[in-house]
Amino acid sequence: MNTLAAAWEWLTDPAHWPGDDGIRHRLLQHLVLTVVCLLLSCLIALPVALVLGHLGRGGALAVNISNVGRAVPTFAVLVLLLLTPVGRWSEGPTVVALVLFAVPPLLTNAYVGMREVDRSVVQAARGMGMTGRQVLFHVELPLSFPLVLNGVRIAAVQLVATATIAALAGGGGLGRIITAGFNLASTPQVVAGALLVAGFALLVEGVFEAVERLAPVWARGGR
Repeated sequence: MNTLAAAWEWLTDPAHWPGDDGIRHRLLQHLVLTVVCLLLSCLIALPVALVLGHLGRGGALAVNISNVGRAVPTFAVLVLLLLTPVGRWSEGPTVVALVLFAVPPLLTNAYVGMREVDRSVVQAARGMGMTGRQVLFHVELPLSFPLVLNGVRIAAVQLVATATIAALAGGGGLGRIITAGFNLASTPQVVAGALLVAGFALLVEGVFEAVERLAPVWARGGR
């Protein structure tokens, strides 16, 4: 309890919030890094998953290949990237490592969501004369939206938690608070940084939960 109390005192100390090394700036860096990596991951994974799910071919192989990335530690990928030309950019290795980490849940959930759409509904849409593009965007995508959104939520929360490794590559974010705490042998600062990351992850989880609840009925799968 003494450590938690000391961590709370560190968090509530006004001197730790302003400045380039302050909580406010590190939190903003963490948010930007998470959003950028999530957007890049969605741009890579979702089009592939939706098209393969619509065609019904090659999706299982793509999902299995992407899931291999889950078996490789993100930190190991980051270290390897630091030794490549990507390491010349300060945030480059972290962004690449986090994008690779976020692709599997996005790809898997979107593909499974597309394949779980009732085939009779799809056949009925085709029987009404809808083109493949219309079936994809007006039938399959709306019905698979809950699982697609669930994949985005999982990826976002994982990114918030894992983006702390940016500090190991010289990047910003809340991880810098934790590493600084280790360097200063300050347990309260380390715990405070961990609490900030956990609170940020819970906040992101809550935002996606609110989005799902406020989404139209069709986007909630009829719930």
